[in-house]
Amino acid sequence: MMLLDLFSAFEYTFVRNMFVAGLLASIACGIIGTYVVVRRLVFISGGIAHTCFGGVGLAYLLGFDPMLGALVFALGTAVAVGLAGLRTRIREDSTIGVLWVLGMALGLIFIRFAPGYVPDLGSILFGDILLVKSQDLWLMLFLVVGIVAIVAIFYRQLLALTFDEEFARIMGVPTEMIYVLLLALIALTVVLLLKVVGVILVIALLTIPATISGLFNTRMKSMMFMAVLVGCVVTTIGSLLSWQYNLPVGATIVVVASLALLIALLANKLGIRLSAKTEPGPSRGGADSARGPSPRAEP
Repeated sequence: MMLLDLFSAFEYTFVRNMFVAGLLASIACGIIGTYVVVRRLVFISGGIAHTCFGGVGLAYLLGFDPMLGALVFALGTAVAVGLAGLRTRIREDSTIGVLWVLGMALGLIFIRFAPGYVPDLGSILFGDILLVKSQDLWLMLFLVVGIVAIVAIFYRQLLALTFDEEFARIMGVPTEMIYVLLLALIALTVVLLLKVVGVILVIALLTIPATISGLFNTRMKSMMFMAVLVGCVVTTIGSLLSWQYNLPVGATIVVVASLALLIALLANKLGIRLSAKTEPGPSRGGADSARGPSPRAEP
């Protein structure tokens, strides 16, 4: 009976939009989230996400699309963080800390003076995928195609930067440009995720699927592919549960993803223990082996 109710829900346009938005977001966060996890850019990603709130507030104040406002602020933050870290003596974490709180503060001020109706802040901070419209899906599709195309074109340069920046510089890779490009890709992905999980929960979808994938893969391409699959599964299950039990969609997706990570950790640890019992000889891993294999550069 419950399954029939779920299938009948697809008669509604907003339900179909919800699932399509989740799948598009999963593609982007699986690919870019892999770089975020491997390069340890989680804090910077969170800062970019929170500064988007300022762009959303500005959009409501001036009367244009909030997604566009978020996109402008996210890209601006990415470029500012990248250039500040490369061209000034200010540390990146200091720069992102300032922009993080500045974006949130500006967003509140802009929304305070915005004319007309402004949606509840909860939908901005925690997402409301049920409000995704057809034009939002087209924008998300455009961003996903752009992200995939850029990663495909600059894959080797991004790979070199991720694993050995000094060696990449010696080999002639324009590391400064590629680094700023990577931050811009993170910004685009953050904007994609805003409609799905909101400003505060963005970090979860950027990191959890890639972290799960990193437990079972040692190559970047394999890690990206599995991260995309994990993202699709958790967003679909989370959306179904939220629809069935009338739960907040973004929060439900994050809870499902966190449970998936817990299961993956247990499975990974169990697999290591089984391997230790069946394969004689001393173990090299110690505490590090429980974390699973680390991704490596591909030839």
